[in-house]
Amino acid sequence: MSATRRPGAVRKNKKGPTIGTGGHGRKALEGKGPTPKAEDREYHKAHREKMLRDRAAQKHTTNRSSRLRSSEELVTGRNSVVEALRADIPAKALYMATRVQMDDRVREALKIAAERGIPVLETGKPELDRMTDDAVHQGLALQVPPYNYPDAHDLVAETMVKWQKGYMRKAPLFVALDGITDPRNLGAIIRSVAAFGGTAVLTPERRSAGMTASAWKTAAGAAARVPVARATNLNNLLKDAKEEGIFVIGLDGGGSVSLPDLTLANEPLCVVVGAEGKGLSRLVAENCDQIVSIPIHASTESLNASMAVGISLYEVARKRGFQG
Repeated sequence: MSATRRPGAVRKNKKGPTIGTGGHGRKALEGKGPTPKAEDREYHKAHREKMLRDRAAQKHTTNRSSRLRSSEELVTGRNSVVEALRADIPAKALYMATRVQMDDRVREALKIAAERGIPVLETGKPELDRMTDDAVHQGLALQVPPYNYPDAHDLVAETMVKWQKGYMRKAPLFVALDGITDPRNLGAIIRSVAAFGGTAVLTPERRSAGMTASAWKTAAGAAARVPVARATNLNNLLKDAKEEGIFVIGLDGGGSVSLPDLTLANEPLCVVVGAEGKGLSRLVAENCDQIVSIPIHASTESLNASMAVGISLYEVARKRGFQG
């Protein structure tokens, strides 16, 4: 007769009762999740390629930020900031260090900024140090916007059209710079051009002074009236100017024409000046219709570029009937 199990009886194992996991093995059954992307696996080739792309992008962003910072100049130091504000240099903002020690220069800078509507931005000294590349700022820095250079070829052509149509009483008078790299020389030349009725200053894009805060300051407000135009290549610009009907004269100590004997003063004119000591470059000299010299004492070797321009423009203006 077979044995029968009573209801509710527990069947015993020879090794004892079986103990359950109590859910402890559930994580193992679930697995480790989806497989990571190839570019997220450190050992994979795609990951190395991603890292290289990220580095290149970061470098591009850094370079772009550097270009943006360098395109807007900062005038630093209390005296320099006050003088720049007095000279009406265009400004986007006046930066002032937090808890800066007040003196007459700081008060004057704040007063002029308020009168001209220039925003005053208070910033920490570490940030101001970073912005000015650790220059001596004395708690003040003035942000000068980049100069908007018109195209020299377009400016020359448009000016000649205006003159030919009778919109200009005097013939156009341009000054072109060949190798002038000092912004203060550029500012002084702009001042002379404004003083003697000149039209504009023409400069090449490379190896030439630009409209920095120093140039604005030296020009003493004249830069607001006299445009500074740029061309990619100065020689090509001079050739185009001659085709437009403009006579090109170069200033050089060994010129074949003396300034008092200049007969082209009443014509549309472009006066080209080179750097002191170097003079005109060979190609520029070849593109001039005349090379003009300024009579000076034998003991003096040469004149500063801005001085030579001022003397030449005065003589041209005098021959044109300049009354002052």
